[in-house]
Amino acid sequence: MKTPNIPQNAPYSDTQRAWIGGFFAGMHSHILQNSGSGSQADARIINILYGSQTGNAESVATDVANAAKTHGLLPLVKSMDEIEIEALAKMEYLLIITSTYGEGEMPDNAQLLWDAINTDSASKMENTKFSILALGDTSYDLFCQAGIDWDNRLEQLGAQRLYDRADCDVEFDETATSWISQVIPMMAEGATTVSVDVNESSKTSKPKYNRKNPFSSKIISNRLLTSEKSSKETRHYEFSLKGSGLSYEAGDALNVIPQNCPELVADIVTAISCTGTEDEPVNGEAITLSEALRTRFEIKLPSKELLQEIARRSGNQELNALLESDDKNALSKYLWGRDILDLLLQFPSVQFSAAEFLGLLKPLQHRAYSISSSGKMYPDSVHLTVASVRYQAHNRNHKGVCSTYMADLVDESSEVKIFFSPNKSFRVPEDDSLPMIMVGPGTGIAPFRAFLQEREFRQATGKNWLLFGDRNAATDYIYQDEIEAMQKKGILTRLDLAFSRDQQEKIYVQDRMIENGAEMFSWLEQGGSFFVCGDATYMAKDVDKALHTLIEKHGNKTTDQAVDYVNQLKKEKRYVRDVY
Repeated sequence: MKTPNIPQNAPYSDTQRAWIGGFFAGMHSHILQNSGSGSQADARIINILYGSQTGNAESVATDVANAAKTHGLLPLVKSMDEIEIEALAKMEYLLIITSTYGEGEMPDNAQLLWDAINTDSASKMENTKFSILALGDTSYDLFCQAGIDWDNRLEQLGAQRLYDRADCDVEFDETATSWISQVIPMMAEGATTVSVDVNESSKTSKPKYNRKNPFSSKIISNRLLTSEKSSKETRHYEFSLKGSGLSYEAGDALNVIPQNCPELVADIVTAISCTGTEDEPVNGEAITLSEALRTRFEIKLPSKELLQEIARRSGNQELNALLESDDKNALSKYLWGRDILDLLLQFPSVQFSAAEFLGLLKPLQHRAYSISSSGKMYPDSVHLTVASVRYQAHNRNHKGVCSTYMADLVDESSEVKIFFSPNKSFRVPEDDSLPMIMVGPGTGIAPFRAFLQEREFRQATGKNWLLFGDRNAATDYIYQDEIEAMQKKGILTRLDLAFSRDQQEKIYVQDRMIENGAEMFSWLEQGGSFFVCGDATYMAKDVDKALHTLIEKHGNKTTDQAVDYVNQLKKEKRYVRDVY
């Protein structure tokens, strides 16, 4: 039996043609499986490795595995930090799904394997057939850089690229589906087919509620955590999960699908000389321009396409030069604090029709937040700790999209669309007797509030150490009552605070780490886990540096030995970060 060919003149797009081809190939394999040919031992193994910071790559890896099973393959799905370089070099069939983190960096769980393969001593991989799926965001200069780096490195080591790398933007479903439908039949070509364990496949089935089908929840609590005199506005939210059947673990993320500020929508409509009542097709549905801008599109940060079109239509030499320059820092500096409305007001001669403008925007994306509650302690609700983003720039007041959507636009009658993203690596230690060190300044305290609740619920005996800080104790000490109550109960063994502006010389959490380095190293030696949550640009890097320093000093180690010690913590998943 042959897989049917799709006629070239069939009325399908490339994506539709790829999907149909994959479907027929899968059906062909399934028929062979049911005929009883092959055995589990004879099946071709394909290795599916993922590098994930927020869970998207892991989710896609599960989809790839399910597709592989329908083709009679045996997929082995692993996080990159679960694989040693020696094992990687022996893999015959390899698929890598990886996101890009920060400024073109590898996700945390991919870094060690990347460091190992990116050395001169790395083994050749001539017997490996591979393909890469890269997840990224075109808003960043180094779009999908981690995937590009893996693709180039495997080729340098002699591996055979079975199918070209696919680069996905934030709306990755269509590109990922097309890649899966093409690469899996290639992986299966010539392989012995086996029966599929239906029960095993069902274990990786998608959740009832997800990105494409979010749960409509109600906010049952919205309270200010910081003082009204604070320079910040940090709020505590609680979302109802009643009737959803949803559950979550401490360490997971909650994704909120926001709506844009109506005032910002109105100002943009005016700036492009439209009325807002223009009906435009969006995903096959005719809606007004104003409604599309409010609920469907990103209207804060300009896409590259919109920037290029504003530069072209305005003829502005400075903006055109910045877009053509290789100096990405100069463009970032120019755009700092600016949003789409700022650019439209800066170049009032630039006008768009409703259709033109929508065609240059990116889809409105969900925002992911670290959950600040334990699902065991609060099974019917989920809590968030969110700083409302508000600032003044270019003679206008600016607001964060989702943080102020929750703070200003949502009330008890509103329905908020949410879904969960599991973060399996960011978990309370399974062994309740082991120590736990948590570094979470500002809203970085969120998951550690959940971790401490989890420890209390489990009646864990392990020691817990929290390092927290912010600007001023009098105005920014969020959850102070809860933290002090946990201390009295004995749940929180040690608390170190760092309020940077309460004294002349600024003090940060990394300074507290150095001051108490001997005890911190002792906790690590006792099998303790080290967790970090919060700002990735500065705080997380300074904390990492402090960790290496205290290990080197109090462990009596060389610099290289301290690096090896930290890498071993990472391999054992005892040094884990949730940074943004």
